[in-house]
Amino acid sequence: MPGENLTRDEARERAALLSVDGYEVALDLRSAVGDGGAEPRTFRSVTTIRFRCSEPGASSFADLIAPGVTSVVLNGKDLDPGEVFDGSRIALEDLAAENELTVDAQCAYSRTGEGMHRFVDPEDGEVYLYTQYEPADARRVYANFEQPDLKAPYRFEVRAPEGWTVWSNGAGELTDGVWRFAETKPISTYITCVVAGPYHYVTDHYERVLKDGTKLEIPLGAMCRKGLAPHFDAEDVFLVTKQGLDFFHDHFDYPYPFGKYDQAFVPEYNLGAMENPGLVTFREEYIFRGKVTQASYEARANVILHEMAHMWFGDLVTMEWWDDLWLKESFADFMGTFANVGATRFTDAWITFANRRKAWAYRADQLPSTHPITADIRDLQDAKLNFDGITYAKGASVLKQLVAYVGQDAFLEGARRYFKRNAYGNTRLGDLLSVLAETSGRDMTVWARSWLQTAGVNSLTPQVLLDTEGGRIAELAVLQEAPEAYPELRPHRVAVGLYRRTPEGALERYARVETDVEGPRTVVAELAGAQAPELVLVNDDDLTYCKVRFDETSLATLREHLGALTDPLARALCWSALWNLTRDALLPARDFVGLVLRFAGRESDIGVLQMLHAWANSALVHYAAPGWRATGERLVAEGALRELRAAGPGSEQQLAWARFFAAVASAEADLALLKDLLDGTETVEGLTVDQELRWAFLEPLAAHGAADEAVLAAELARDDTASGKRHQVRCLAARPSAAVKAQAWAQVVESDALSNALVEATIAGFGLPSQRELTAPYAEKYFAAIERVWRERSIQIGMDVVRGLYPAHQDRPETLQATDTWLAAHADAAPALRRLVLEARDDLARALRAQECDEAAAGR
Repeated sequence: MPGENLTRDEARERAALLSVDGYEVALDLRSAVGDGGAEPRTFRSVTTIRFRCSEPGASSFADLIAPGVTSVVLNGKDLDPGEVFDGSRIALEDLAAENELTVDAQCAYSRTGEGMHRFVDPEDGEVYLYTQYEPADARRVYANFEQPDLKAPYRFEVRAPEGWTVWSNGAGELTDGVWRFAETKPISTYITCVVAGPYHYVTDHYERVLKDGTKLEIPLGAMCRKGLAPHFDAEDVFLVTKQGLDFFHDHFDYPYPFGKYDQAFVPEYNLGAMENPGLVTFREEYIFRGKVTQASYEARANVILHEMAHMWFGDLVTMEWWDDLWLKESFADFMGTFANVGATRFTDAWITFANRRKAWAYRADQLPSTHPITADIRDLQDAKLNFDGITYAKGASVLKQLVAYVGQDAFLEGARRYFKRNAYGNTRLGDLLSVLAETSGRDMTVWARSWLQTAGVNSLTPQVLLDTEGGRIAELAVLQEAPEAYPELRPHRVAVGLYRRTPEGALERYARVETDVEGPRTVVAELAGAQAPELVLVNDDDLTYCKVRFDETSLATLREHLGALTDPLARALCWSALWNLTRDALLPARDFVGLVLRFAGRESDIGVLQMLHAWANSALVHYAAPGWRATGERLVAEGALRELRAAGPGSEQQLAWARFFAAVASAEADLALLKDLLDGTETVEGLTVDQELRWAFLEPLAAHGAADEAVLAAELARDDTASGKRHQVRCLAARPSAAVKAQAWAQVVESDALSNALVEATIAGFGLPSQRELTAPYAEKYFAAIERVWRERSIQIGMDVVRGLYPAHQDRPETLQATDTWLAAHADAAPALRRLVLEARDDLARALRAQECDEAAAGR
C-alpha cells in the first residue's frame, strides 16, 4: 500500500501544473465471464487523456494500479512501459503546453470491493461487475490524475459479454457490440462509475416544471441481482427518490445537473452507498429479504437522500482536497435527515439522528484520533480513514447547530449561492463561509474556528438553585466543560426544557427556553421563578452537539420515571445521555442494563428500541464487571424473552425483541427455544420465522455448539444464495472449536482467497465475546501479523483485519500493555495503521474503566 499513496503536497503541485480537458476510457470486460477454466484476473483498459501543462518542459505523473501496461503513448511518442510505469504511477517527462496521453493496460478484477469488483452469484452462476473508487481507486480501472480538483468530462465505452447491460454516469446505448455513453459534465475521478452484468433493471420517470417555466425530465432506473429481484421493492425506492428530487429542487433552486438517475444495489459492497452522479451505488442489503422494522426503511430512505444531496454537495461542487471532505459528507448527512423529515413519511427521522448518528459522532470525538471537522489530511491513507463519525455525524450535527445559529432561510440561501458560484468547480472552507456571512449577516470566522477547526466534545450540565421554600427556581445555569486535551468552550444555541410529572403520572415539559450558552457558566435568566422541575433537559430538541449531563434530581427522576417521558425525542436524548454516562464510567453498566430492562418495553420509537438493544449488549460485553456478566446475561435474556412474549403479535417490537433475544441467548433453555422456533415445534403468535430470522437464530446455536456443520450446510441448501453463503460462513466461524478458530484465522490473515464480504463474515464469527478463552491465543498472533497484512493487502481488507481482529474481548490490563508495546516498537509504522491500533486501544481502556465503575457498584 505505501507505494500507492499520494500526498497532499504532491496533489497540490500537480494541480498547479496541470489542467485536464477530457478523458476517453475504453474498457473490454468480455473476460469477466471466464472460459470455464481459471478465474479471470484482468481486463483491457485503454485511456486517452487530453490535458494542458502551465510550464512546458516540466515533468509530472499519471496514476494507474495495474498488473501490466502494454503501451504508453505521450504526444505521439511511444514510451517504454518498463521504464515509465512503476506499478502505481506513470512518469511523464518533458510535457508540452497541450498534451495527449494514451495508456493501454491490463487492469485487475477485484474481490475486495475496490476498483472493478467481480462477483459470481452462487445461486445461478451469473457474474456481476461494479466499480467503487472513493477516495482513489479509479486508477485500478483506468489511467488518470487521481485527485478531486483535476475535474474533467469523461466519455466511456465498454465491451461486455453478450446479453449483459452496462451502465455509466451518462446515458448509454449499444451500437455494434459496444456500449457508448454520453459525455459527462466535469467531475472528479472518484465519482465516475461502471456497472455491468445481467442485472434486474426497473425504470420510472421524474418530471418537474422549474421556476423559470422550463420542464425538467429525469429518467429513473433501479437495479439489483436477478436473485434478489423477488424481494426488490423498487416502487418504494422510486417514491423516496421523487420526493427527494422535489425537496432539493424546492430548496436548492438549482436543477439536478446530471441527466439520468440510476440507483444500483450491488453485492459485496464495502460502503453504505456512493454518490456517483447519474449512477448511485448501494449495498444490496438495502433490499430486504425478510421482514424488517420501519427503522430499516427509514435508514434506506436516509441513505437515498444522503446520496442525492451529494449531487449538489460533492458532485456539482467538490472539495479541493480531502481536508474539506466535510463540505460534502457533513452536508449530505445533514441533508439526508433534513429531507427525510421534510419530504417523506419518516417525519421522526431527527429522533434517529439524535439517538444513532450522534452516538457515532460522540464515540469518534473521544478517540485519540479525533480531529477537527476540517481535518489535516496528509495523504490518501489519511483520507480513507477520515470517512468517520467526525466527518459525517459530528459535521452534520454542527450544521444543525449552524441552522439554529444563522436561521434556516439564510442557510439555504447560502447553499443556493454556493452552487451557482462554484458549479463544476472545487472549493475550500472559506468559499462556503463567505456566502453564509453574506446571507446571515453574521461573522462566520469565530463560529468556524470553534466548531470546524477544533476537536473534542463539550459537556453541558444544568445547575439548579431553588428558592428557600424549594418550590421555585431561584437560578438555573448551564455549566460547560471540555476535556483537558481539547479545552475549547464553544458557543452553543440550546433549548433548555423543564419537565414534571402530571397527576396521571406522565413526565411532560412545562417550560422551554432557547438561549446561547457561552463560556463555563451561562445563567438562563428567563427560567427564574419557574416551578421547580423534576427533570432539566439541556439541549432539548437536540439543537447543538454536546454531551448532555444531569443534575442529581434529574438523574434520580430518570431512574424511576424514564418510561413516563412522553416526548419521543426527549426520551431518545435522555437515553443517549445515559449511554454516554455509561461509556464515561459515570454510570455503572448494570444500572444502564437495568434501565433498559425496566423501560425499553415501553419505547414507542422502533429505531430507539433497536439502538437500546445494541447498547445493552455492548454494556454487557464491554462495560460490565466480569464477575457480573453471567448474571447480567441471564437477566437480559429473561427480559428479552418476556418482552418478546408480551409484544403485539406481528408488531415491529415483537420482531426487534426476537432478534435481541437471539443475540443474548446462551442458557440451555434459551437455545432449546430457538431450536424449537426453527423447527416449528414452538411458535410465538404473530412471529414469522423467515429466512433472515432463521439465520439470526442459527448463529447463537452455532456459537454454543448446538448447530454443527451439517445443520449449517442444510440451512445453506435451503437458502443457497449469496446472502445465505455470507450467513453460513459467519456461523461456521462462530463454532466453539479451536480447530475452527485456527481455520478462520488462516483464511483471513494468511490467505487472500476470500472476497471482502466473506472476510467480513469470517471475522464476525471468529471473535465472539462468549469465546474469550478460545480466541485468547490470537492476541499475540494479531500483533505479529498486522504490519504485514497492512503492507500486503488492500487498504480495505487491512482496515477490516486490524479493526475486526483486535483482541478487544481479552479485556485485561495485559492486552492494554501488549498494545502499548506494539505501538512503542512500531513508531515508524504507517500512520493510518497506528491510528487504527490507537483507536482499538482507547476502546479497551475505556472498557476497563467502565468495568471498574461497575465493580464498585457491586458494593452499594
